[in-house]
Amino acid sequence: MAGPHRDLSELTPRELEVLRLLATGHSNAELADRLSLSATTVKTHVARILSELGRRDRVQAVVIAYETGLVTPGRPT
Repeated sequence: MAGPHRDLSELTPRELEVLRLLATGHSNAELADRLSLSATTVKTHVARILSELGRRDRVQAVVIAYETGLVTPGRPT
């Protein structure tokens, strides 16, 4: 695995929003409901986030969200 990716500039504002919610443990269905999107659209956003960050799974993306300060423990979303 590559080192931590500290640059989130490649992500769109919507992808950053999806990543924030992902980091709080929301499922794709929960994200879709919360963001008024289809589950397919959420899946596409998640796939793009993983691709842009060069990560293979959601857990790795969530780690980046915390490492970069996008999400902090205890802060409501």
